[in-house]
Amino acid sequence: MTDPTATFARAFAACPLVAVLRGLTPGESEVVGDALVEAGFTILEVPLNSPDPYDSIARLARRYGDKALVGAGTVLTVSQVAQVKAAGGELVVSPNVDTAVIAATVAAGMVSLPGYFTPSEGFAALAAGAHGLKLFPAEGASPAFLKAQRAVLPKETKVLAVGGITPELMAEWRAVGADGFGLGSNLYRAGKPAAEVAADAARFVAAVRAL
Repeated sequence: MTDPTATFARAFAACPLVAVLRGLTPGESEVVGDALVEAGFTILEVPLNSPDPYDSIARLARRYGDKALVGAGTVLTVSQVAQVKAAGGELVVSPNVDTAVIAATVAAGMVSLPGYFTPSEGFAALAAGAHGLKLFPAEGASPAFLKAQRAVLPKETKVLAVGGITPELMAEWRAVGADGFGLGSNLYRAGKPAAEVAADAARFVAAVRAL
């Protein structure tokens, strides 16, 4: 079994951005995936409320398994964790802190990135084995909110700001302790042409590398 901690560390060090591909269809998964991977993305998430998400995850995992960490978002149950694993996914992202989901993810040898909002949720997620935390929804918080939390969260914990992030906002969030970012509709939305995804992906990668 691969070491999920090492897998996450490698992908995150290469590019601390998660592409949240909500609405992706299997038929466009590879062309959109190509646009993102060629731009430098190394973490790809297909939310489970997308059309045929396990098919898209399987296609992405087969195509980029040696180049990117591929998995699912909006994972809410232990049974979904098993389905992500069966599809070839190595990443489980949730919008919430469900310790059973986190524990099942860790037991399956996959990377766990749950969404949290309060210090209590953050510490509960870490105690259950989460490899990192996503502050979600970031647009409902503020950089000052995260700064206060970083004073108590373990310094080694990777925290991603997720929700409403643009290239222009990254520096403000990084200054207060955001290690990375999850990117949704500002990067990809259902039906967005791959060429536009590629252009926006390049902007995000350039912005995070400039920090």
